[in-house]
Amino acid sequence: MSAALARSLTHEGQRVVAVDADPNNCLGRALGFPEDRLSSVVPLSEMKQMLAQRAGADQGGGFFSLNPPVEDLLDSYGIERNGIVLLVMGTVDEPGAGCVCPESTVLKALLRHLVGLQDIGVVVDLEAGLEHLGRGTARHIGALLIVIEPTAASARTANRIARLAKGLGLRLPGVVVNKVSSSREVEMVRPYLDGVEILLAMPQDLAVAASEAVPETGAFAQAAERLREGLKARLMD
Repeated sequence: MSAALARSLTHEGQRVVAVDADPNNCLGRALGFPEDRLSSVVPLSEMKQMLAQRAGADQGGGFFSLNPPVEDLLDSYGIERNGIVLLVMGTVDEPGAGCVCPESTVLKALLRHLVGLQDIGVVVDLEAGLEHLGRGTARHIGALLIVIEPTAASARTANRIARLAKGLGLRLPGVVVNKVSSSREVEMVRPYLDGVEILLAMPQDLAVAASEAVPETGAFAQAAERLREGLKARLMD
């Protein structure tokens, strides 16, 4: 879903940064990046020494910078294809208001920097939950899009995420129901969504199941275009 949305944003001539913050690191393949380029990419979260240096924690002692320099990380570690810059960030450890470590401080500062950039669309692919963002980053996010499958269990999970999102002050345009084969499936999950609006249903597309890369044409790609237009309308309200 993140790959389809990122690609759709480029159709407006917009520069897009796609951030893979999922430990599975599959966003690059979904965007069609060649395997030889992806194999050389190391998630930023695994570059412990570099992150410690950025935070000033490599000098010894128990203090480090809470506002580390991150402006050059996109140019240094991002790879580009077809107007999309991919940054493989990995999982942000020790998030939120709990224990703080130098590594997570740098990665959260990087997210804050990226989402604050002007004239650039930023799509962040997260694993389930809000832990990665932390309260310092959450206030900068334009919108959180929850993607579910057409099952009651998935809808209940969406409700929990929505409550957390609202508690963090995030804007929540709605839920996208993915892998839908009929309108009946959408109506089946609607009663389980506690006031969370269904923004769009993404069709079950055999082309998506047959390849790791998101197709550029077909029903799924067309639905991604509608999703982009729907999000734009919601965010301009």
